[in-house]
Amino acid sequence: MINVLVTGGNGQLASCIKDLEMKHKDLTIIYTDYQELNICDLSQIEMFFKSNIKIDYCINCAAYTAVDKAEVEVEKAFEINAQGAKNLAIVCKEQGIVLIHVSTDFVFDGQKTKPYIETDIPKPISVYGASKLKGEVEIQNTLKKHFIIRTSWLYSEHGANFMKTMLRLAETRDEISVVSDQIGTPTYAGDLAQVILNIVSSNNKSFGLYHYSNEGVVSWYDFAKVIFEESNTEIKINPIKTTAFPTLAKRPAYSVLDKTKIKKILNIKIPHWREPINKRLKASI
Repeated sequence: MINVLVTGGNGQLASCIKDLEMKHKDLTIIYTDYQELNICDLSQIEMFFKSNIKIDYCINCAAYTAVDKAEVEVEKAFEINAQGAKNLAIVCKEQGIVLIHVSTDFVFDGQKTKPYIETDIPKPISVYGASKLKGEVEIQNTLKKHFIIRTSWLYSEHGANFMKTMLRLAETRDEISVVSDQIGTPTYAGDLAQVILNIVSSNNKSFGLYHYSNEGVVSWYDFAKVIFEESNTEIKINPIKTTAFPTLAKRPAYSVLDKTKIKKILNIKIPHWREPINKRLKASI
């Protein structure tokens, strides 16, 4: 059996891992949230790892993801996303554990016009993006046996996400405006969860930095249109520019990720973001 620890156990991605757990009989998975394991406390992590069964893999789903709030809670964002990641890397190195860490497309400034590859130089334009980039660097400088997976626009039937927000707003509104000049790729958290579990089950040793999202390119406006179409929701939707919807944090205008590396190394076929969205919508409604 392979023993796996998942941090951030009540979050969206961890919930999707739970959904897939029964398909991976070779894995024993322990889920923790911050109440059981505070990744910002190095001594607590060391104690937890020593007092439980021998952990083979740690999947770090714990993160500070409130993008706008991070502009105000700067210290908290860096404590969780950077220092927390470093703490896990330190203990994983001590214990011989492989760390799988989830990062974000927000490490880029969005000035490119073609998909970002892993060797592109990150230039975050928000506190959230900067804190996640710092976490990547801390892991890379501490631990060789790691997988860092940058992803984008996560959604699922679990937790809080764009798809569920759109459906909730449609319950009380006849009209809605959505940004149309931010371009990226919606990623079903269940697809990312499956990729992560496949890495664990296959005992893959191709450590390093990877990009993963679903296939396709779309704006938030077009994503919302599909959500409403597939859910048979009657609502008027208006495209607006980012400048018409000011937020505390800046968002990259273009953050499409190139998945060539992960497809080649892991020999996987990545589904298009639209493929089974109707099934995911039915599970959310």
